[in-house]
Amino acid sequence: MIRAIIFDLDGTLVDTEPLHFRCFREVLAEENIELREDDYYQRLIGYNDRECFTVVLCENRREPRSEIVDRLIAQKNARYMELIHGEDLFYPAAQEFVRACAARFPLVLATGTLRIEAETILRRADLRSLFLAVVSAEDVERSKPAPDAFMMALRHLQSRIESGPAIGANQCLVIEDTAMGVEAARAAGMKVLAIAHTSPAEALSNADLVRPSLSETNLEEVLRSFER
Repeated sequence: MIRAIIFDLDGTLVDTEPLHFRCFREVLAEENIELREDDYYQRLIGYNDRECFTVVLCENRREPRSEIVDRLIAQKNARYMELIHGEDLFYPAAQEFVRACAARFPLVLATGTLRIEAETILRRADLRSLFLAVVSAEDVERSKPAPDAFMMALRHLQSRIESGPAIGANQCLVIEDTAMGVEAARAAGMKVLAIAHTSPAEALSNADLVRPSLSETNLEEVLRSFER
């Protein structure tokens, strides 16, 4: 039985991965490093900013010193915040789907993006109050595919919900869009609904369910599938 839902953000609720790629590419270009679009979507899309910059620097024989990575992250964040200003970033039906879930379950957001980015997007859509907590890149040492973000999300759920027995990992439904996210949720012992917004469905086959988009996802049908 599902008792809580944990959402990813980028690529799941909002169409921001092209913006993240653009920012990564522009910042790295200033370092004379080329980032190809196919490389980003095939290998790097699941990493948080720190890990993505670290991997790319190492692969280009650059030392990923913390002060350098911190500077690149700050540059990318500044550019990203400029790009999302005033933009409607949500996938069709995504906001309605979140509201439908919130009417029935406690929600947590577990994202590899920076807190200021996630909070800004949710608040502009008047969705922040629907989430008990936001787990962001700054909150965990390891990003997906490590299960850290989802385990922290579970701790938030367990600490905030006092009535009834504690929520177990296997009672959480994670909604993700990448293979790394699916792997992380599996490692946390959670159920997974994968949305093929940014990855082909075959790349998400380890999820319990795969749907082509949120607009083609029926919450009641999803929940029934976990009651069988």
